[in-house]
Amino acid sequence: MVVGATMHHRFLLRFCPILNQYSSVRSVSSLQKLEQAVRAEVEAKNYIKIPDLLISLDCCQNSNPFSFFSSFPQNLQVQIVDEMLQSFIPIRPRSKPQLAYSYLLSYTLQSSHPLPLALAVLQRTLRSGCVPIPQTYVLLSSVWLDRQCLSHSVADVLLEMQSIGYRPDCETCNFLLSSLCAVDQLVEAVKVLRGMGGAGCIPDSNSYGIVISAFCRLRKTVEAQDLMKQMVVQYGLTPRQGTLLKLLAALRANREIWKAVEMIEFLEKEGNSVGFESYELVIEGCLEKREYILAGKVAMRMTERGFIPYISVRQKIIEGLASVDEWKIACAVRQRFASLKS
Repeated sequence: MVVGATMHHRFLLRFCPILNQYSSVRSVSSLQKLEQAVRAEVEAKNYIKIPDLLISLDCCQNSNPFSFFSSFPQNLQVQIVDEMLQSFIPIRPRSKPQLAYSYLLSYTLQSSHPLPLALAVLQRTLRSGCVPIPQTYVLLSSVWLDRQCLSHSVADVLLEMQSIGYRPDCETCNFLLSSLCAVDQLVEAVKVLRGMGGAGCIPDSNSYGIVISAFCRLRKTVEAQDLMKQMVVQYGLTPRQGTLLKLLAALRANREIWKAVEMIEFLEKEGNSVGFESYELVIEGCLEKREYILAGKVAMRMTERGFIPYISVRQKIIEGLASVDEWKIACAVRQRFASLKS
């Protein structure tokens, strides 16, 4: 039995290369078939058939069926891609061309002249409700940084989309911001954030939230606070509660709890509401640093907004104030809690 098993193993070792070679030939054949079919529809301008074609014949995940575009002049590539994108708009469900969008986006981002055509494809992808594949973040950020090395302004690069019949929008810019933040290019992300307006794309709460969250992830709280104040004062935007929580959590992690309290006071002074979770997080940060008086003041402010801390937090505040002989404040805080029937 052992001899038989050994002979069988040797046979497989000799036969595997043949199997792999056959598999490779079959894969190339499938790719050629797919490319030829796609090219035929492109030449016939039957773009609307391409999504179904890709779905039925997609078997070459590592190859791009639009790679034959590279043999066309740049102006012809732009024309064909534009016509294709426009033909996809009436297709229902809107997600049906997702595979086509993915291949087009991958091809344009890796072509010799990626911008502004890739931004147009990205825009149509997002407007269709489709989600670009994760690789897009890395490719887009790389392409953008290469273009910025040529000293073009953010607005100039974005406005190049107009030359091919498209207009930059906030959703496309936000994806660009996410791409830059995904590879920790936060300085460039801030440049894009501040340059969007020059291209007619006024940043929204999501724009700022993307960059602020990235700074918070790296615990760069000074930059995050500056952006938070800028979005509120300069643009009159209301920060999302999730973004505020990330900033307060980063300040707490950096043991900058006084700055967290100041941020809450700033936002409320500017007319922005602060949620229960934000107050609770800051109070817990105060207790961690044994800032019992500050915790009591934040708790009082919290109750004025109609919120009341969790019972365990209330107990810690009272006990902490008592431990530092702040009986007067402790009694005032306890009375406030009692008045709220806690």
